[in-house]
Amino acid sequence: MFGRSESVAVSEDIKLVLFDMDNVLCDYDRAKRVACLAELAGTTSAFVHAAIWESGFEALGDSGALDAADYLRGFGERIGYPLSLGEWVEARRRSMQADLAMLEIARRLGETVDVAVLTNNTTLVADHIDTLVPDLRPLFGARIYASARFKTAKPDPDCYRRCLSELQVAPENVLFVDDLAANVAGAREAGLLAHHHTSVEAFRQALSAHGLRPG
Repeated sequence: MFGRSESVAVSEDIKLVLFDMDNVLCDYDRAKRVACLAELAGTTSAFVHAAIWESGFEALGDSGALDAADYLRGFGERIGYPLSLGEWVEARRRSMQADLAMLEIARRLGETVDVAVLTNNTTLVADHIDTLVPDLRPLFGARIYASARFKTAKPDPDCYRRCLSELQVAPENVLFVDDLAANVAGAREAGLLAHHHTSVEAFRQALSAHGLRPG
């Protein structure tokens, strides 16, 4: 638990705020990532998108069905280019931009309750988070989890349960925030409180309703 601050009202029930990453803590532009990969492979964005996302391959990485090495190798095979780890990371990095307003809210929340990240991604994202979004580590420390670590992905209720087991906190003491309604529904099925993220202001209002008021 982090030190308390008078700038944030304390909730007696919520002990952890669990954040999704993409389009919550950072803006994620998949099209930019796809274009970068297409340029490397000498092909079209439509081809890369179909090969990785429409085929379900990316979902295999998110759910941990493929380990990091098999995922990276398969990624290259599918786009017809021997993609290196450095190139994969750089394409991902270029598609991400920290949302400073949300990060400031997370920082202030961290003065009163615990904060953590659960993102649907391969373990490569968590392993290279300091390159992808350097702003996250100072706020969340080691509590940055990719779904693949738990061998499943949101909105499967087991993904949340396994993450919270790692964090040693009960579902009823957790507020989860995600930009996808399906993931919010999955969290609620797992017993968490949950907020569908649409804007910074709406998130502030939700926090206030739960007794958390970051300044």
